[in-house]
Amino acid sequence: MPHHLMNLRHVPDDEADEIRALFEQHGVAYYETPPSRWGISMGGFWVHDADEAERARALLQDYQAERLNRQRAAYQQDLDAGRVRGFWARLRHKPVTTLAACLAMAMILLLTLAPYLRL
Repeated sequence: MPHHLMNLRHVPDDEADEIRALFEQHGVAYYETPPSRWGISMGGFWVHDADEAERARALLQDYQAERLNRQRAAYQQDLDAGRVRGFWARLRHKPVTTLAACLAMAMILLLTLAPYLRL
């Protein structure tokens, strides 16, 4: 019976490539199903054997912990270098886009809460 290891929906290409390389490096007999274009099927990495699934999950857990640390360190470097922009910086650099997004959020909130506000 197939064992689903990881969902591939919203997984960046570099992460999927690193996981493929990890599985190939450790000799995990996996197969992959791609996510659908419209988001109906999730796609993912799969194995047939339960023992292989346990080994692959352990590898994935270690890899994801290491990737989390790498991504947090990269984010902190970007934050320290001033490359990460907050709301006010976005408003300064792209005022029309930022205000349009805020207006859209306010309209959605108003439409959502309108029935309750009329009570």
